[in-house]
Amino acid sequence: MIKVTVLYPNNPGSTFDMAYYLDKHIPMVQKKLSDALRGTAVDQGLGGTEPGSPPAYVVICHLLFDSVEAYQEAFGPHAQAIVDDVPNYTNTPPIVQVSAVRL
Repeated sequence: MIKVTVLYPNNPGSTFDMAYYLDKHIPMVQKKLSDALRGTAVDQGLGGTEPGSPPAYVVICHLLFDSVEAYQEAFGPHAQAIVDDVPNYTNTPPIVQVSAVRL
């Protein structure tokens, strides 16, 4: 199992439309990635290490796939449409990490 994590940094001046992300972007991604997508989770940052400190990330999205190849095959044909939608909900470029789930 692999996890594709999309992190949206909480930079000064960052904006994020959570309603659009949850109601439009994520359903679009789920539809395009179809059966290759095994699971989705969206975390909204609430705080950092110290009480009252801001979160490092406004939002973190986790997408689960059986393999890197399954992810690449599903994402590749739809990459442009998915990336083109980013300005509709944030002004912050996301950071993407592909990881092997070990536990």
